[in-house]
Amino acid sequence: MSFTRRELISRASVAAGATLIPASLFAQAGSSGPPNRSLRIAHLTDAHVQPEHGADEGLRACISHAIANHAPDLFIAGGDQVMDALAKPRDRVKTQFDLWTQIVKQEISKPILHVIGNHDIWGWADPKKSETTGNEPEYGKAWALDVFKLDRRYYSVNQNGWHIIVLDSTQYDGGAYVAQIDDEQFEWLENDLKSTPATTPILIVSHIPIISFCALMFSETGPTTAPFPKPRWSISRALLHIDARKLKDLFAKHANIKLCLSGHIHLTDRVDYLGITYLCNPAVSGGWWRGPFQEVQNGYTIVDLFADGTFAHQWINFGWVAR
Repeated sequence: MSFTRRELISRASVAAGATLIPASLFAQAGSSGPPNRSLRIAHLTDAHVQPEHGADEGLRACISHAIANHAPDLFIAGGDQVMDALAKPRDRVKTQFDLWTQIVKQEISKPILHVIGNHDIWGWADPKKSETTGNEPEYGKAWALDVFKLDRRYYSVNQNGWHIIVLDSTQYDGGAYVAQIDDEQFEWLENDLKSTPATTPILIVSHIPIISFCALMFSETGPTTAPFPKPRWSISRALLHIDARKLKDLFAKHANIKLCLSGHIHLTDRVDYLGITYLCNPAVSGGWWRGPFQEVQNGYTIVDLFADGTFAHQWINFGWVAR
């Protein structure tokens, strides 16, 4: 199945299910032979590790499945590594972060890139429940930065001929959070994209989707009527980047941006929009380790990046049964 560049740009498509998307989908007409694979990535997002519900065993099973069946060169932890730090006290947060660190140390020998998710941030949602004042050294994203061994909350790396950009999707919003990148980060992103050669393909990773359809499906109630006379869709500012249009306009200046990965929604979709593919990938924890979330089982994603700037992806159900 192949499309011309014009057809790809003029249509937005959404796909769901555990499907392998061939790299030839994005190949120029007339090309022959498979491209050379540069890098295989295991994207593990929304692990929500915790002592309960067998989550630690489930995460280990996920990692083991990926290694045994797909032998990834690189892991990307897509955010929400722990069940919740937003509204939990210090001891509970430490238990979760310690569990994540232990599992990664014991199970993963390959390089790993961390993305900060909203649930990895300490104390933002409820100072009373988290017993925070806002003045603790670990408050906010500081604890996650230390655990994930990150010098900064957003960054980029060059790997096997690809440029990988990791964004920080979650910004403080008066006792909650909003999905966007701040001005400082946007300026950095502009400069990072400008300094990347036009011949180098780019992968962008965020925790919260920049563009997604399945964000509409997160709420099981569907469209709402109030205060409108007819039902209409509404998306929370915590579920989808509110600066998606601004980012889309920036991305349009850089034809070498090929793929954007995200999680957060615990559902899966693929959106091809203006020459870029946006993958919202399944949660390792499924429905927070209590079974599937809606129709989506516990899963992870294998992404193959090729030397010619194309890619392939596969959504994987690793067979976890809720305890």
